[in-house]
Amino acid sequence: QVQLVESGGGLVQPGGSLRLSCAASGSIGSYYDMGWYRQAPGKQRELVAGIAVDGSTNYVDSVKGRFTISRDNAKNTMGLQMNSLKPEDTAVYYCQMTIRLTGSLAYRGYWGQGTLVTVSS
Repeated sequence: QVQLVESGGGLVQPGGSLRLSCAASGSIGSYYDMGWYRQAPGKQRELVAGIAVDGSTNYVDSVKGRFTISRDNAKNTMGLQMNSLKPEDTAVYYCQMTIRLTGSLAYRGYWGQGTLVTVSS
């Protein structure tokens, strides 16, 4: 019904930049909140950045000032610009969108498959 596909992950040196993108497809009626999560080996998945339906954003302290989340409902996309990357940013990054399907009254969360970001020299 809804599919989220991430792109943009890869290997980058410390101090470098990457931009992640998440594209949604399917029978989408409307969007609510969205977010990027990450999970490093041996750690729990954590919310990295969130963007509400009104455009307000929130970030985990460790990425404030370095990462920027964005959304474009008309294009069914969400982005995460990551600058000044550090080795501790290495993780699988997942996009999450809260979506109401066409013809439905309820919102539910959907997840992408994840994209690996490796920060290493």
